Amino acid sequence: METLEQLRERLAARFPAAQTVLATDPGAAAEHSLLLDSTHARDIARFLRDDPALRLDYCSNATGVDWPEKEITDVVKTSVPDPAGGPAKIVETKSVRVQPGYLEAVYHLYSIALKHGPVVIRLRTANRTDAVTLPSLTPVWRSCDFQEREIFDLFGIVFAGHPDLRRILMWDEFKDHPMRKDYVEPPDYEWEPTAHDEILEKAKAFRASPAATPLDEPSVASAKEGIK
Repeated sequence: METLEQLRERLAARFPAAQTVLATDPGAAAEHSLLLDSTHARDIARFLRDDPALRLDYCSNATGVDWPEKEITDVVKTSVPDPAGGPAKIVETKSVRVQPGYLEAVYHLYSIALKHGPVVIRLRTANRTDAVTLPSLTPVWRSCDFQEREIFDLFGIVFAGHPDLRRILMWDEFKDHPMRKDYVEPPDYEWEPTAHDEILEKAKAFRASPAATPLDEPSVASAKEGIK
């Protein structure tokens, strides 16, 4: 099978309007990937599935990644001549910039027909707040269905074109996304139907605190009964 760089070049020729970037992994696993332009991602996905040399017909895994905003320090080294005629001095100039946060959906693709893979592809949102929509790849690989629902549930990525996008682990009334790195656990656990161990103790402590307020919804009342 061709290398990722060769595949990237072939995708660039086949989809000249799309931006495809080779994302290298500096870790020990060295699991490099292709970051796809989300606008053309579904067309590229169909190409990866249908191309005779690739036939990536199976998506084994789809997962989310949260990349919060972070500060990056850039260092520029400048050679400064010595007025006395000695060796030039190297002066470092540092500047700090903020890299906006974003979310990613990562897919691992294999070819059952040709017995090769994985090829890892990534889709990236514009930010972590109000531009978190990506195209669903479920129409290309049916195995993405439940996994994209899990990413939607736990990370908050909205998959346009998904046939049944709804929560799969958390309940419908849940308001947050627990796999976000800035997620804060609620203090009350009112909606935890099977609280136990540490969660049970937190729930009991909250109910005994002045911050606790009565809730009348039947589903909440049932949950309370389960942790007394």
